[in-house]
Amino acid sequence: MLEFLRGRDVLVAGWGVSGRSLIEPLRDIGANPVVTDAGAKALAEAAELGLEVAPCVQLESTAPSDPTGLSRFALVITSPGWRPDSPVLASAVTEGIPVWGDVEFAWWVDQARIYGPVRKWLVVTGTNGKTTTTQMTHSILRAAGISSVACGNIGLPILDALRRSPGPQVLAVELSSFQLHWAPSVRPEAGVVLNVAEDHLDWHGGLDAYAAAKARALVGRVGVVGLDDPVAASLARRAKAKRVIGFRIGVPADGELGVVDGKLLDRAFTKAAILAETGDISPPGPAGVADALAASALTRAIDVAPQFVREGLIEHKVGPHRAAFVRELAGVDFVDDSKATNPHAARSSILAHPHVVWLAGGQLKGAGVEDLVEEVADRLVAAVLIGADAPVIAAALARHAPEVPVVEVRAGDDALMRDDPSRSEKADTVMAEAVRVAAGLAGNGDTVLLAPAAASLDMFADYTHRGRSFAAAVHALEDGDIGRQP
Repeated sequence: MLEFLRGRDVLVAGWGVSGRSLIEPLRDIGANPVVTDAGAKALAEAAELGLEVAPCVQLESTAPSDPTGLSRFALVITSPGWRPDSPVLASAVTEGIPVWGDVEFAWWVDQARIYGPVRKWLVVTGTNGKTTTTQMTHSILRAAGISSVACGNIGLPILDALRRSPGPQVLAVELSSFQLHWAPSVRPEAGVVLNVAEDHLDWHGGLDAYAAAKARALVGRVGVVGLDDPVAASLARRAKAKRVIGFRIGVPADGELGVVDGKLLDRAFTKAAILAETGDISPPGPAGVADALAASALTRAIDVAPQFVREGLIEHKVGPHRAAFVRELAGVDFVDDSKATNPHAARSSILAHPHVVWLAGGQLKGAGVEDLVEEVADRLVAAVLIGADAPVIAAALARHAPEVPVVEVRAGDDALMRDDPSRSEKADTVMAEAVRVAAGLAGNGDTVLLAPAAASLDMFADYTHRGRSFAAAVHALEDGDIGRQP
């Protein structure tokens, strides 16, 4: 499948983490990588490494008859964030040049046994819970003594995982909707769609296209869907997997995994097997249990024994910024769920606590918050809002929770902070004030919860920066800050 690239030029579109991971594998199969990127700094960095570079503008403006343009390339491999209508990619399609994502290329590298025997891929996707489920899957595989690695959207590129020596037997692969869109050939041993809610609609053009991208995880030997999520559950009917099973936070039917009397139960791969106690699961609460059921389904699909599922789930501890407990102060808990970057994730986070001072805001990316606010209104003690779309959330609160006190903490024109060289300092200042205000609105038994329901890039470098900023502000509080009105 990759022989057509030997001795040919391949365009690497995007000099990010995934772009960098492509270089050595392309060279290993005898191809010549050429890098393009919209940023001059990125191109300069690639050039310093001795790589040939081609500015996007040059490729976009090249006449079809110019042999130095796109027509020289046998393949374009795009970073996942590049939209299909990006000029370079659209032009490549017009020229009849195939466009792959880095995950698609990694799949064919694996199938070609470039770096050893073909691995089993366990694919995790969904609007929320991907990283936790992938980490749980990896933890279960480790407990079973299976050589594995967590890779993909979780941070380690799949190609870097394949090149490890000794190589893993199984890949626990987190894939975003972007990555799945650009990876039509991937056929995992088992794949799960956890849930599907409004997110990245500006990229995909609508919820149907977004869900269709997620459904590409359900094309292998076993497909797994979250039955408590109506959109994910509906994908079971059109899944191309040889076998489709479901999981639910409730009593499972035959062919499902679920929960009975506080125990995770498998009725899909055996008549009935207890896998773990809900009290063993980190993070606690319905969202964590759902992720554990999904990880259990993936690993049971490759015959991991129930005792190893239990051991792996007990060993797993939630990562930073994912419903992570930060501190208790004067009877108030402070929880960092900065990874709740959309309303669906914020919903799960809020519903895990009875009394919440909600710290939210950022870039909603086209997602609506009306349903979220209406559902969680009775749990909200107060709301403190930051970021570009704070007014949108404030308006929803005014309509659906008018009795809830709302404070907006602004930093001038938040929508433009992403272009401000001093934004990091300003963002930290805003967060410190927001945490102080939230603490002042909280009382004994409340939880001050950072569950933004929005992306972070209007103000912060990323969601981890936002979470660190929150934690730092929390640790700076004193007892006297609790219950003190701003």
